[in-house]
Amino acid sequence: MSFPKGFLWGAATASYQIEGAWNEDGKGESIWDRFTHQKGNILYGHTGDVACDHYHRFEEDVLLMKELGLKAYRFSIAWTRIFPEGFGAVNEKGLDFYDRLINKLIENGIEPVITLYHWDLPQKLQDIGGWANREIVNYYFEYAMLLINRYKDKVKKWITFNEPYCISFLGHFYGVHAPGIKDFKVAMDVVHNIMLSHFKVVRAVKQSNIDADVGITLNLTPIYLQTERLGYEVSQIEREMVNLSGMLDNQLFTDPVLKGSYPQELFDYLVQKDFLESRKAEIMQQEVKENFIFPDFLGINYYTRAVRLYDENSSWIFPVRWEHPAGEYTETGWEVFPQGLFDLLMWIKETYPQIPIYITENGAAYNDKVEDGKVHDQKRVEYLKQHFESARKAMENGVDLRGYFIWSFMDNLEWAMGYTKRFGLVYIDYSTQKRIKKDSFYFYQKFIKENS
Repeated sequence: MSFPKGFLWGAATASYQIEGAWNEDGKGESIWDRFTHQKGNILYGHTGDVACDHYHRFEEDVLLMKELGLKAYRFSIAWTRIFPEGFGAVNEKGLDFYDRLINKLIENGIEPVITLYHWDLPQKLQDIGGWANREIVNYYFEYAMLLINRYKDKVKKWITFNEPYCISFLGHFYGVHAPGIKDFKVAMDVVHNIMLSHFKVVRAVKQSNIDADVGITLNLTPIYLQTERLGYEVSQIEREMVNLSGMLDNQLFTDPVLKGSYPQELFDYLVQKDFLESRKAEIMQQEVKENFIFPDFLGINYYTRAVRLYDENSSWIFPVRWEHPAGEYTETGWEVFPQGLFDLLMWIKETYPQIPIYITENGAAYNDKVEDGKVHDQKRVEYLKQHFESARKAMENGVDLRGYFIWSFMDNLEWAMGYTKRFGLVYIDYSTQKRIKKDSFYFYQKFIKENS
């Protein structure tokens, strides 16, 4: 299993999950600062106040990345370090931190790949409606273009958003992520404002002839029908409802990003069930069509599949329920299903115009333990091997895959699950901030070196 020369092997993190220093050097409060400080939102009351203390230890971390052999490092910028209130006065100390991080990466031969927004919205913007307020498009644009213009000579790959699905639905419908809102109609406003913000930045970069590629990262989940999987006949209503549920997960984001429209079939269903106003649906379609611009690449985050079954008693948006097939599961309760990555990549290739793709996140949480100063995470090594094989197979079948970023470079705050789930190649002892290289670190180091 060998990969082409120049294939971009990387690892990924996000600002809130690793930086800490939540109120240092002029940084403003983000929605995740607010959310984690409110009792009952996060397991064990964990917060990102200190996290992995990457803000103070980034030089040590970059040297570990160099030792690992990373070709690229994908990280996000904390909007609140740049504009503490979301707009207005720029915080030079925040920029200074990212200046030093980017320079350190380049010095060590690691390409910086920047995610502009990985969920930590300034709280001051949330106070005026956040992503549900149309004005956010302009605030985001100002923030994004300040960074792109500042770093355009050093950073050639930009990701506008990480996982719009999670921002809109986990944050605004299920309420399990910041800002903790539970309103489907608000979530749909969020989807739309994210799309308009994304288009605006892509267009500006292209029109300014900036020498950089701009894409977006979507978390996509291949959907399988339980009855079909077991070899039974599938009824028309089951296929229809399970497909519609998959559109909410996938095509609601892939269609506007790659085709310039929302899935009409899904919109018709949402309007019929009063989850979306008919006039609103028309306006959304019209505006996406008018603002659409094709990105330079697509980032895909893949972790597992969803197996679903028609269930008319379901209280969800669709009469559908989740099934959990027998198999291997990670600590987060996600099935290990490498075939899903192949199926997903082939679906993108067959459904949409040709586009360069990066796997911007893939990885697994296991119950890692330090024994004699070492962490033997053989399950993670196997997980990665199997998923690399699926990616290679997709490339052999014509998928234009350019790179692969492991989630995550190091253990970190796993959002609502706090510090209970470890995804890293590097183990973090949160009581001492000691970094310990896991067996998967050495596996990946050798894999990158040999490109196979």
